[in-house]
Amino acid sequence: MAGPTAEERAFWEENGYLRFDLAIAGEDLVRLKNAFDRAASACKEDWLEGIATGTKPAAHFDIPNPLERDDVFIDLIDYPVWFPYLQDFADDEVILLGPQVRTLPAQPISYVGWHPDVPHTTPLHMKVQIYIEDVQANGGAFGFVPGSHKPDAGPCPKPRPLEAMPNYKVFPGKAGDAILFNSYGWHTSMVNETGVPRKSIILIYEKWSEGKVSSDRYASISDRLTTPERRRLFSLEPMRG
Repeated sequence: MAGPTAEERAFWEENGYLRFDLAIAGEDLVRLKNAFDRAASACKEDWLEGIATGTKPAAHFDIPNPLERDDVFIDLIDYPVWFPYLQDFADDEVILLGPQVRTLPAQPISYVGWHPDVPHTTPLHMKVQIYIEDVQANGGAFGFVPGSHKPDAGPCPKPRPLEAMPNYKVFPGKAGDAILFNSYGWHTSMVNETGVPRKSIILIYEKWSEGKVSSDRYASISDRLTTPERRRLFSLEPMRG
């Protein structure tokens, strides 16, 4: 897929997000679902033990070291639906900070309030949230305040309940839908009232800056990152010079 059209770029600059319906489908989605469930099952006992001992959060569960578990997670990082957009917005200098392969249990509160991830002094910071299964509006769906990524948006309010936030938008979706958003913007995970855990993957990117990611962070998978483009994306090779 090509990068953003003029209309998409204008929407991104004004609102701070883009949505890709059914970004992943067919065999790619089946492969991703299977890898997600397999990894989650393998790690579940350790997570529950961590909850019991107070060393892991009960409000959400992230599969540790997902890139080492299955190549499907590596393939998501430069997936051709959204990656050209990331490259365009970051002037062809996008790097990976990390993935979060996350299960959100059904619970009466959200694990996080409204927040931006980084201040505007940080180089452009972007995330892609991918739904692994269908997510209803009241099923822990992603929430975002359009336009709140702008420098003049002011400080982030933190209302409770989450629905008291002015002008927010909730993103229910189908399995395989993805939302690309500017992490300067105010966002949250809405409360999951459905009784069904929400499964999603959050990919975290940033425009390159010197020394942001250690060159050995992804050394454990270096043999599977064989192109110069991927090696720069994973900071195994310098972006410049």
